[in-house]
Amino acid sequence: MKKIISFSGIVFLSVTVFAQQKWTEVTRDNISIVTNKGGQTLGYSLTSGVKIITVDGFAFKDLNKNGKLDKYEDWRLPVDVRAKDLASKMSVEQIAGLMLYSAHQAIPANARGFGAGTYGGKPIDSSGMQPYDISDQQKKFLKEDNLRHVLITRVLSPEVAAKWNNNVQAFVEALGLGIPANNSSDPRNGVVANAEYNLGSGGAISMWPESIGMAATFNPSIVQNFGYIAAQEYRALGIATALSPQIDLATEPRWNRFNGTFGENPPLATDMARAYVDGFQTSTGSFEIKNGWGFHSVNAMVKHWPSGGPEEGGRDAHFAYGKFAVYPGNNFQTQLKPFVDGGFKLNGKTKEAAAVMPYYTISYNQDTKNHENVGNGYSKYLITDLLRTKYHYDGVVCTDWLITADEGKTPDMFMGKSWGVEKLSVAERHYKVLMAGVDQFGGNNVAGPVLEAYQMGVKEHGEQWMRQRFEQSAVRLLRNIFQVGLFENPYLDPAQSTKTVGNADFMKAGYDAQLKSIVMLKNKSNILPIAKTKTVYIPKRTVPAARDWFGNTTPERVEYPVNINIVQKYFNVTEDPSKADMAIVFVKGPNGGVGYSSDDRKNGGNGYVPISLQYGAYSAADAREQSIAAGDPVIDPTIKNRSYKGKTVTANNVADLKNILDTKAAMNGKPVIVCMALTNPAVVAEFESKIEGLVVSFGVQDQALMDILSGKTEPSGLLPFQMPADMQTVETQKEDVPQDMKPYKDSEGHSYDFAYGLNWKGVIKDARVIKYKKK
Repeated sequence: MKKIISFSGIVFLSVTVFAQQKWTEVTRDNISIVTNKGGQTLGYSLTSGVKIITVDGFAFKDLNKNGKLDKYEDWRLPVDVRAKDLASKMSVEQIAGLMLYSAHQAIPANARGFGAGTYGGKPIDSSGMQPYDISDQQKKFLKEDNLRHVLITRVLSPEVAAKWNNNVQAFVEALGLGIPANNSSDPRNGVVANAEYNLGSGGAISMWPESIGMAATFNPSIVQNFGYIAAQEYRALGIATALSPQIDLATEPRWNRFNGTFGENPPLATDMARAYVDGFQTSTGSFEIKNGWGFHSVNAMVKHWPSGGPEEGGRDAHFAYGKFAVYPGNNFQTQLKPFVDGGFKLNGKTKEAAAVMPYYTISYNQDTKNHENVGNGYSKYLITDLLRTKYHYDGVVCTDWLITADEGKTPDMFMGKSWGVEKLSVAERHYKVLMAGVDQFGGNNVAGPVLEAYQMGVKEHGEQWMRQRFEQSAVRLLRNIFQVGLFENPYLDPAQSTKTVGNADFMKAGYDAQLKSIVMLKNKSNILPIAKTKTVYIPKRTVPAARDWFGNTTPERVEYPVNINIVQKYFNVTEDPSKADMAIVFVKGPNGGVGYSSDDRKNGGNGYVPISLQYGAYSAADAREQSIAAGDPVIDPTIKNRSYKGKTVTANNVADLKNILDTKAAMNGKPVIVCMALTNPAVVAEFESKIEGLVVSFGVQDQALMDILSGKTEPSGLLPFQMPADMQTVETQKEDVPQDMKPYKDSEGHSYDFAYGLNWKGVIKDARVIKYKKK
């Protein structure tokens, strides 16, 4: 029996009701939604060739179109039973495709440059195609390479993302065994700093402080709520896996990924890691399928095992100059705590993070069994002996992006990161990764090298053994697709997606978290909060020329550092310092470089230079004479010492220091307040004694800062790390040891140590401080 029905004004094509069955079917836009009474809701595309099978009165999807109910199609069975059945049915080529993780995909694909794609051979803007159509490149890797894990970057809108998801799911549902796409994302809930927050308004997506800002709240429940909200937004965008959280222990203050972590304190970082994963992975109520997993769940991929934090000299392993993590404090075990005591020991029903990503680094001299110094993703000791065997982890392990590709011609080129195995072929690298116990290859769209690796395994171990090894990874990968309900219904309602992503409640929760993450460090003579009747002077800021990881450059410019229209809603604003009651100077923390200089190399040096956490010139008199680790057999075989002792660098935004000092002079004795946006700890000795107020933030909207400065909200954030007294203490601290620097003491006698912060009454000494400060 068929009839036309309408829900909330939306007219569906038809509803099919089978009197003797326990299910009904609704069809709209070539997608059918089947509701099983007392069972799972199913979704399938009318264009995919999939039909419904009825067994015991319930509906099931015939994904492989063989006319019978296979175990993997039976939603009543446990996930592992279904995954093992499907893995046994997959060809080697299909499993190889399942092991791939795509390069970055924008929706729609960029017309040129990084992530470019075509539609019918043409860029999107001249193709006549819709932004939610599938690109030529996506069709190729989905069909020819059997890829099912897609990394999504920019999306035009929630509606476009939902429609693209539906197109992709219909496309892959029509292929082979009908395995759905498991789309993923790097963190995407950062702020647009100059956007205005309105209590009743929504946004493109809820906006939250950076992870280090989350840590500054010292409140894991805020992080768990973020995960709960972000997971709903992700699922509404068609994203079922988060390439996060980044739970490296940030024991090296110069590392340029410091701000993506939860800081350097092991107990705090561990609690935050656990809360984040619980929030992302847990579904409740009608959205739960089983064991906490369900249609609101997002698989969390914790990174980067076994922590990428202790980079020698702070240099990052995306580049050859930063390939080594070192352990001068013999503190390797502490680096594991956010993983083994956090992400792998959840409070929620999902029990542990669904996936793990090893970092690019060579964890130098930590392999006590095989004594190999290879990238973490290649290390059998780190993956099989520690992660799998000692810590009993049986989830997905996915390499970081492009570890099997060839490196660039110089240490500062952003290309492949095959650290420690540079001389192996691409296929040999894939084989070594598999033998280490890894399941998936990040950033690889092409199955060919994986199939070559399979044949290497057949030659060494035999067909049966290698087939079993492939199926082992397939089961892990399929488990993450089954448990979030994608095999049942991967389709979205674009209208509902638009309502969900960035809705007013989600935006408010994110804004409230921003407020709680802001830390007041100095408030001389209670200069803060600022009365609304006051007139403030805000100097413009020189934004230095910059070059990103991909080689794109931006020229120097001078501009207001905040949205002046927002500031004017709180205070009177003048461009004349003589007419101001006080000045507010907005700066960014010192950007002291990356630790490598091609100019130094061209001039006969080894290329290695300091990374500075102060604005002014810093000479590394206390650096090591001999680096702990060194060597690159391909591009720089003659460099046996990466020391930068005696070399000098100046932060590229030293103009920020000049801005502070010039403003102090221009104010002629009137108060100066500095608002510093931090991504790393900073040396503030160059200016602190000359100012009256200091507030630091970690990725917040301008309006949140105004709410603090004006007194609308009382500051409550705490430092999630130590602020160093000087660069000497930075240079002499050990990369793998937390909280081993001498903290800065300001002119008021306050020590900028871990867990320090001020409110209007003075130094905060609440339960959060008591809980974490003593540990």
